[in-house]
Amino acid sequence: MSEILPTLVEEVIQHSPANEELLGSATVIAQADEKELALLLESLPIDERLSLWDTIADAKKLDVLIEMRSDPREVLINSTDPSLWQTLFFDIEADDLLELADSLPKALVEQAFLAMDKVQKAYFTQANEYSEEEIGHWASHSFLSLPSNAKVRDALRLIRRETPKHCDLLFLTNRSGQFSLAVEISQIHGLPEHLPLVDVALEDVTTIRDTEDCAMAAKTVQLSGFGALPVVDENQKLIGRLDVTTAAELSFEEHERQLMAGAGMDEDEDLFSPVAKSAKNRALWLGINLLTAFLASWFIGLFEGTLQQVVALAVLMPVVASMGGIAGSQTLTLIVRGLALGQVTPANLRALMVKELKVGGVNGVIWALVIGVVAYFWFTDAMLGLVICLAILFNIVAAALAGVFVPVILDKLKIDPALSGSVILTTVTDIVGFVAFLGLGTLFLL
Repeated sequence: MSEILPTLVEEVIQHSPANEELLGSATVIAQADEKELALLLESLPIDERLSLWDTIADAKKLDVLIEMRSDPREVLINSTDPSLWQTLFFDIEADDLLELADSLPKALVEQAFLAMDKVQKAYFTQANEYSEEEIGHWASHSFLSLPSNAKVRDALRLIRRETPKHCDLLFLTNRSGQFSLAVEISQIHGLPEHLPLVDVALEDVTTIRDTEDCAMAAKTVQLSGFGALPVVDENQKLIGRLDVTTAAELSFEEHERQLMAGAGMDEDEDLFSPVAKSAKNRALWLGINLLTAFLASWFIGLFEGTLQQVVALAVLMPVVASMGGIAGSQTLTLIVRGLALGQVTPANLRALMVKELKVGGVNGVIWALVIGVVAYFWFTDAMLGLVICLAILFNIVAAALAGVFVPVILDKLKIDPALSGSVILTTVTDIVGFVAFLGLGTLFLL
């Protein structure tokens, strides 16, 4: 649907969804799956979104809500007829309610919980013992498991009965429910039925701790080569599994979260959220940015006399700020990614810092010379060219250093570096660049 999404959005907005004259799009919408419908609904202004929502079959509505972001989902939840929820919650599972819980009013969460069977209630209760950042909250309970003393015939019987999606491993547990071994399902077929499964089990299968960060757990699964990995608690008790589909979703959500956080925004924000709400969400970030801008301006003000006498410095200041900012952001992005993946540690921080300083030094020398030459021919002033050359070199090296330490320090302080790192870094590079440039200008040009 992604190819025709713009066309569908245009036609839904221009025509009533209840009108059969949707130029063929009505059929496309009716045949769309839950993910496609979710994307279409999120792309529509509120009024059109609500109109289209009313035309979607009740049997699809819960699955569509699950696929949507929190903010646009809340709009539809609030507009849904209260009498319809009993129908929508029929046969709801724990995984579904976990996805919806942050958007549903408490009364509806309780109603959905009561609609679940005993097993699903237990799964939901167990999942809520973990935070949303811990993989135990999202672990699937759909997996194949047998006692450690099971034989090939037991496995074949279990596989014929049910095989979940992305299930290429069968887990073996002891009497206490602790994970012990795993067997590749593809290796079972054709073996003697009396053969113990432990004889064909894999020697080493990675397990994921239930308290592990979701992004790290997702990466572990994606690199494992298996369709899913077991999730265990501190006592090695098997509590679920994490499959590649869920891992991909978690990785995408983490990437999107970091992308939006860089602008001080929530990844769940609705494209068509109320103006007041959007303004409120963004106001804090703008305020923080304003404070840092005033701080940089104050440092510039310290050199007011210099700027009045050497106007060329004011003309070239944006060049200094821009070069330092982009150099720092390159390093910052690299380090933030490394922190998210667990690649940056105290053990390799020194080596990483040295490498980034070298990169900053090389780029600093190259671009300082280029900018210095340009400034010389522009203003026919050799000393001015030397001043900006030295300032650029100093600022790029300082930006590289700040790009390493700012996110690391923020991470140690339990502050998300993806959220606030860029603002702090920009402030540092601006101040360092302006002080270096204007200070050198004062020293050599006055």
